[in-house]
Parts: sequence; structure tokens; C-alpha cells
Amino acid sequence: MHVVVVFLLSALLPLSCSHGRDPFAWLYGAQSQRFGSLQADNTGGDCPDECDCPPSFPVAMYCDGRGLTAMPTIPSRVKYLYLQNNAITAVPDSALVNATNLVWLMMHYNQLTSDAIGKKAFQQLTGLERLYLQHNNLTAFPSNLPRTLQDLRIDHNKIEKVTPADLEGMDNLTILYLHDNAVTDMGTSLTALKSLTLLEISGNKLTKVPEALPEHLHQLYLESNSIDSLPEGFMGRFTQLQYVRMAHNQLTDKGIPANTFNVTGLVELDLSFNKLERIPPVSTTLQHLYLQANQIKEFTLGSFCSVVDVTNFSKLRTLRLDGNEISRQDIPTESTLCLRLTSSIEV
Repeated sequence: MHVVVVFLLSALLPLSCSHGRDPFAWLYGAQSQRFGSLQADNTGGDCPDECDCPPSFPVAMYCDGRGLTAMPTIPSRVKYLYLQNNAITAVPDSALVNATNLVWLMMHYNQLTSDAIGKKAFQQLTGLERLYLQHNNLTAFPSNLPRTLQDLRIDHNKIEKVTPADLEGMDNLTILYLHDNAVTDMGTSLTALKSLTLLEISGNKLTKVPEALPEHLHQLYLESNSIDSLPEGFMGRFTQLQYVRMAHNQLTDKGIPANTFNVTGLVELDLSFNKLERIPPVSTTLQHLYLQANQIKEFTLGSFCSVVDVTNFSKLRTLRLDGNEISRQDIPTESTLCLRLTSSIEV
């Protein structure tokens, strides 16, 4: 039987070949197309041996966690470059000249220093949207950062000062992580950030709230600084601010102007681990309030509700007062009407 099948197939070959067509193309044509698409794309240069450039995603280059000490050669087609978790110490001006199509550049957890980053290293990256430089040894912002950046993470470094020139022209920046540095002053550097929605500057050495905060902020994190007072009208200029965290500062009652936090729109307020002796007045729309580890001596129901009836009550769901100088007996019985949505009051 096998001999007959072979004979029949061999008989068909001349007939098919006479028409210039492979008779078995239907068997492997689909497979060759499928695997052909997974061949390495060398457009704009070869993938370095120390990195991976998946054929299924040729615009990405993965060089993370490879023990690199220097920048690899980057093909011009690459848009997403992952260089985190290495020991790279420098980014010379020539390192990214061929990488002008970059959209994401991940360089966190390396050993970069400010002196070793060329002044023009990032200048040609005119389409860069995300730049991650956290957990390095930077003492200043790199020069000539792309104005197209939307997400800049430069936390866990040794930056002491931020100047207006560092962030000039960054109209598209929406996220800035600058926490866990050594910043003492930001001046008016944030003025240019018209689109900023998240500002994380906790864990620095600030003694006052930065000037000219962007008015479209949605999240503001200032924890673990040395801020002892807030400017007049601090919250009034924001139209979208919902989350404010100022735990672990030096805030006192005297340093907070009346009704600073009594603004609609605020969802979460964290003032824990400060030096407050009274509960500051807050809006009835606030949902989460953290005041633990202060020096509060009295439960003032008027801080939450000026009027209490069927339709007027606080929307507060979380209230922490533990670590203060009050006990559960200090909470008035009428608080159950004002704080009717609060699941529990921790004292």
C-alpha cells in the first residue's frame, strides 16, 4: 500500500511542477508565514548579544538585570528600552544618538551619577514619554530632559535642589516622583507643570510647601518632611485635588490657617504623626481622615458637622485618632448622627 501512495505522489510532481507551483505548498504555507513573522527584526541595527529583542515585539529591547556597567548599542527601531537593575554608571552624549524613537526609557536601580550623564544625552529623544531614573546616585536633574515627558520618576537619589530650568517647558508632565531625596527648596520650579496631576515629594528636607503648585493636581504627597505651617488659602486654588498626605511633619494648630481643609472635593487627608492639639475643620465630603499620633486632647464634633439633621451629615468613612490624648469616653453620643457613615472611630 505504501508503494502505491508513493507512486501516486511522485506521479503528481511533474504535472504540478510543470505549472511552476509546489504541490505541497498548502501543507506548510501557513506555518512558514507564522514562523516567518517571528524572525529577528534587524531594522536599524542588530540586537546586542547581552540583550533580548523579541521577534514578536521588535520595538522593545530588554537588557534588565544583565550586570551591565555601560550603555549597550541601541537599534534605531527600539521604542521601549529596559535597562533597570544593572550597574550602569554613565550615559555619555553618544549613548542615545541612534535611539531617537524611544518612548520609554527605564534606567532605575543603576549606579548613575549626575557628573556622568552628558548634557546632551537626552536631548535627541523628542518622543520620550516615560523616564525612570529612581534608585541611582543623582545629585541634580539631568540637563535637557525631553519636553515630551509625561511620567518622570527620579526618586531615591541625592538631589538637593530643583530649579525652574530643570522642569522648564514640560507642559505634558502628569506624574513626578521626587520622593526620598534631600531637597530643601523647590522655589518656583513647579510653575511650568501645567498638566501635573500627581506630585510625590515625601521624604525630603522641605520646611515649607513648595510655591506655585500646579492647579490641576489630583494627588499631593508631602509626607516625612519638616513642614510646620501651611500658607493662607493653601487648598483653595485647587479644583481637582482629592488626596493630600502630610504625615510625619511638624504641623501645629497655629501653623494651619482656619478652614484650610474645609474644601469640597477632598477625599483623603492624612495629618498623622504631627503636633496637632485640635481636630481641624474638614469638609462634610471628606471620606478618610488620619490624625493618629498627634497631641489631640478634645473631640470637637463641630470639626465634622456645623449642622446635623437628616440631610446634613459627614460622608466620613474612616477616622483614626489613636495615639492621641483622648479616649472613647470623650466622643459625644450625638456623633452617631454626624458620623453615621463612619465604620469605626479608632482612638
